[in-house]
Amino acid sequence: MKRWARVILSVIVVAFLFWPSNVGKAQKSKTHNPTWWDKYQYIANHGPTSGGGPTSSLSVGSNVDVSNECGPQSETFITINPSKPKCLAAGSNEIFRLPMRGYFSSNGGTSWGGVDLPLPPPKGNGTDFGSDPSLAFDTRNNLFYGYIVVYFGNGIGVNGTEMAVARSTDGGKTYPSVTFFSFEGGANHFNDKPMITADTNLNSPFRDNVYIAWDAAAGGSTGGGIRVGSSTDHGATFTVTRADDPSGPGRSIGTSPAVGPDGQLYLAWNDYAANVIAFNRSFDGGRTWDQQRVVAPKVIPFDIAIPAESFRAALVYPALDVDRSQGPFRGRLYCSWMDITSARTTDIFFSYSDDQGTTWSSPRTVADALTFAVDRFNHWMSVDPVTGEVNISFYDTRNDTTGFRYMTDTYITQSKDGGNSWLSPNIRVSTESSNEHDCAGLFPCPGINYGNQQGDYEGLVSFGGASYPIWTDSRRQLDPLAGCSGGLAMEEVFTAKVKP
Repeated sequence: MKRWARVILSVIVVAFLFWPSNVGKAQKSKTHNPTWWDKYQYIANHGPTSGGGPTSSLSVGSNVDVSNECGPQSETFITINPSKPKCLAAGSNEIFRLPMRGYFSSNGGTSWGGVDLPLPPPKGNGTDFGSDPSLAFDTRNNLFYGYIVVYFGNGIGVNGTEMAVARSTDGGKTYPSVTFFSFEGGANHFNDKPMITADTNLNSPFRDNVYIAWDAAAGGSTGGGIRVGSSTDHGATFTVTRADDPSGPGRSIGTSPAVGPDGQLYLAWNDYAANVIAFNRSFDGGRTWDQQRVVAPKVIPFDIAIPAESFRAALVYPALDVDRSQGPFRGRLYCSWMDITSARTTDIFFSYSDDQGTTWSSPRTVADALTFAVDRFNHWMSVDPVTGEVNISFYDTRNDTTGFRYMTDTYITQSKDGGNSWLSPNIRVSTESSNEHDCAGLFPCPGINYGNQQGDYEGLVSFGGASYPIWTDSRRQLDPLAGCSGGLAMEEVFTAKVKP
């Protein structure tokens, strides 16, 4: 397509999607495929590509290309060892290969290595692959990597999904043990979007419990809902409970678990049937749950096709965390999420609770107020357990030069006073903008995996006054020095150390 024709078409599409009467039409609650769907399509049609094995990172100024691997990665997560703060671990989806990818650093994120995560044997005549990473350390130097395993047959579609929690005792260099559980064949529900955490509170009665929460997608009142796996034996076995209203429709996505300073287990998610950020809590280590509550209502039910992620669409999900420091806001609960503004752009909203989630403050935005249209999405939040500072990272289109809000950078903001005020100007973390829509005047761009683009979430962890955001970055998509077939490094995993 000619450049001028593409520009005109883009104007028409953006105008249609963001004209006020069409906001609902841009929210594709019934068509948003999980991130593993594009991977399934690619592998079913082409077979998995070769690669994997040990890799090493590449420094790019103050940013680090963690994955430094050919082909696309998407959806990133990062964690830190509270007993050894120089040790970080991370993960991402692989799109053209079967396993999940794990990353590890022992020098505070200056450099990283990469490994593949284990997969179980296929079921029947098909194969299987991993998706949706999240990671957490306990207080005993155990690292837990949670993901889903998708099984599909040769020519007969998806066979089912199950949960996986792999354990590493060397900071993520190897994962010799993995627990697979909660297989579902699809007639009941699919497991999706797991997030893992561990109780690292030294005086908690549930110290070193491991919790993983996920949504049981495509189900009804018996098959769907929000599930939580609890482990008291360092990830060897998990007991599964349901955390949302068991009599409800079970149409939810995007769980985020967090543990309070006395072992309270909290959980937030997007209830897109009620169109609210929902919440629940457990005071007995995940064995039983209180009644479902509401953090805040919202405008976007499920997702929205903003220009920077117009093919995949940006998903609405919460990030939940708790102040576990010894500061004045110890025990305060924080929740952040994306929603649409009165200017018809997307922004990051925030609320807090001082009564263990019974009531919540009025939502407010946390990023810079600018005089021109900007989209923010794919945020994550981390409360520093040492300082109590609240940190939120997000994609931001303020530096776009195309005129269509296609180009993104990763930014971070911080609150030192319990969420009452926020750092301004926000800190730009990425040193170069990414364009997940087109590249070098080309559309479609050969270096973009449009089925995933940036994926549904990015990661952030904070500890001791330092924050480590991690994100998907396409700056090297056509880099001939990457040494990839056709020059296609595609989407890479990037991180940086930030001290606001």
